[in-house]
Amino acid sequence: MEDQRRKQDALDFHSMDRPGKIEVVPTKPLTTQRDLALAYSPGVAEPCKEIYKDVENVYKYTAKGNLVAVISNGTAVLGLGNIGPEAGKPVMEGKGVLFKKFAGIDVFDIELRMDDVQGFIQVVKALEPTFGGINLEDIKAPESFEIEQQLRAELKIPVMHDDQHGTAIISGAALLNALEVANKKIGQVKLVISGAGAAAISCANIYISLGMKKSNIVMFDSKGVLCKKRKDLNKYKEKFAIDDFISLEQAMKGADVFIGLSTKDLISPKMLLSMAKTPIVFAMANPDPEIKYELAVKTRNDIIMATGRSDYPNQVNNVLGFPYIFRGALDVRATQINEAMKLAAVKALAQLAKESVPDSVINAYGGKKFSFGKEYLIPTPLDPRLITVVAPAVAKAAMDSGVAKIKIKDWKVYETELLKRMGIDQKLMSNVINRAKMNKKRVVFAEADNLKILKAAQIIKDEEIAIPILLGNIQKIKQLIKDNKLGLKDTQIIDPHFEAENKKDYIELFYKKRQRKGVTLHDAKTHMKERNYFGAMMVEKGDADALISGLTKNYRRTILPALEVIGVEKGIRKVAGMYILITKKGTFFLADTTVNVNPSVEDLVDIAGLTARAVKYFNVEPHIAMLSYTNFGSSNEELPEKVKEATRLAKLRYPELVIDGEIQANFAVNPQLLKDNYPFCDLASHKTNTLIFPDLASGNMAYKLLQELGDAEAIGPILMGMAKPVHILQLGSSVREIVNMVAIAAIDAQLVMK
Repeated sequence: MEDQRRKQDALDFHSMDRPGKIEVVPTKPLTTQRDLALAYSPGVAEPCKEIYKDVENVYKYTAKGNLVAVISNGTAVLGLGNIGPEAGKPVMEGKGVLFKKFAGIDVFDIELRMDDVQGFIQVVKALEPTFGGINLEDIKAPESFEIEQQLRAELKIPVMHDDQHGTAIISGAALLNALEVANKKIGQVKLVISGAGAAAISCANIYISLGMKKSNIVMFDSKGVLCKKRKDLNKYKEKFAIDDFISLEQAMKGADVFIGLSTKDLISPKMLLSMAKTPIVFAMANPDPEIKYELAVKTRNDIIMATGRSDYPNQVNNVLGFPYIFRGALDVRATQINEAMKLAAVKALAQLAKESVPDSVINAYGGKKFSFGKEYLIPTPLDPRLITVVAPAVAKAAMDSGVAKIKIKDWKVYETELLKRMGIDQKLMSNVINRAKMNKKRVVFAEADNLKILKAAQIIKDEEIAIPILLGNIQKIKQLIKDNKLGLKDTQIIDPHFEAENKKDYIELFYKKRQRKGVTLHDAKTHMKERNYFGAMMVEKGDADALISGLTKNYRRTILPALEVIGVEKGIRKVAGMYILITKKGTFFLADTTVNVNPSVEDLVDIAGLTARAVKYFNVEPHIAMLSYTNFGSSNEELPEKVKEATRLAKLRYPELVIDGEIQANFAVNPQLLKDNYPFCDLASHKTNTLIFPDLASGNMAYKLLQELGDAEAIGPILMGMAKPVHILQLGSSVREIVNMVAIAAIDAQLVMK
């Protein structure tokens, strides 16, 4: 049932809304007749003429310089094999998404119905005027070798077959560091490779470039060892053929390193025990490695191990390489990706793993400490430094090896441009979800008889983001689980209507809290039968770590029980609500958007402080604009004066923060406009990322308009100032939005426990 459910989840993901995972979005305004005239006829003739005069101007006037083609014929897809170009298209779209997410590179995926090597090459050659680079993908060996070699020789743009070189580059970095940890020399170690496809052969070649002796490499394919007596070897395999037949078991005796790019459960404990002291094992078959991680480390406590999986240390993940390699190559207009550039990427990755890991990475993995050693040989995929380390190393290698058309003169400026290109938005929720996974918390859902809630509970259970607890009518919830084939059979389900009678401590505590607020003992019993009261009391009593509610009820009706049961944090006068908006211009934090109708001066100061603290939870330094409909004293009416005074007091209370106002929203989010008109503003030299609204109406309307009309992704509302984690969903939230809120609630619970 679980496999069937996951299959349907995947199908739903790819088919929902607009089918597929990518779209083309204009980068210029197209709202007026003048815009259209400039974009097309007659204005478009001018850049055409400039490019005709000098073809290099194509990089100045078109998207070519940031555009990569992901090209495949679908002959070797993901381990699915030769499934054809149409069936391979979802994978190519996925590769495009990773290019965009991790390096800001635009992609057109191109699937060719072409198995003939020369035919394939001719088609790709004809595409050269369109693209700044070519990423070949999922093409079977040995054809992939021939295609890449000829295209590299004949095209003047970078070409790389990632299936070959991606794994080689990442595993090469891990191998260098593993050998250092094991105190072994690369020129002296004996290597066994299981697998002889494109990736395995490329791994062997790059290891040789790093100093390994070819005579110390023994390679196996599905038919056995690559041996000179075999007549079925192509020229790429022949390079690694040894003199005599030998079994894998024999080859493993005394071997220092095993590289697996083959199939699961190939290596036995006996074979592992026969390896040399401090063996290095990279079992990279996916999803199941050549030997299970748990079995390997149980068999030998001196093993240094990597896999292709994210749930074990040292994941050899191609996303550590290809986005940043192409980023560096494109930024200097390299004519190829040569050996020097690949080795530069290897060494940059290896060196980065030896450097102190920033707090943002530690927090992204739930506080897990990373230090160079056997369980941290290569950086994690969520390390924000990758783009500023690998891309410059590749760009510099391209310049030094003579294949770069342009030179980078100021590397600090280049690094700033890379960071500006990426922003924080792409990885914000990835970091939050990973932090949640590292220390799973119990999250109680007060509306579990709703299918959206159950689907979200399924995801957080499957992804191990949190432990769901379901409140509601047990029979109804079980029927929904059964009807929708959800895997929540073992999840705790509680019906407060009946369970409240057994929770006398819940009733007594609530009565004690509210007896001087007009609540009788009978009232307390009645309240505990209501799910929001019961769920809040579970959190208050420590039977759950966080509460999620509000999907089907208005905000005020949902928050009241939490305020009565749990209350506000010590030292906090009022709670406030914050939304995170992820936009194409960056990520912004907006408050108060959900709670305080007409906050006083002191309330605004508190809201600014609460919001700043919340922003820091996301590893972002808050730069706060106190918003108004005026700028810096241009009106002495009530609202601007309120914001002006709140800004003055906030600066006194929080001198460590960058905070200014009163200021109009357009000035706050437009750095150039701010510098030109108000250069004295503290925000003129700091990009605003946090917006404090003067009242609930403006904040609420702003985020909803941005969400709907500005195509911004909204995360929230995040309730700030509660004594324990409670988060109220937006009415009608999507499953994705519920999952995001659960992850945030889990992080909130982790912080409360500290």
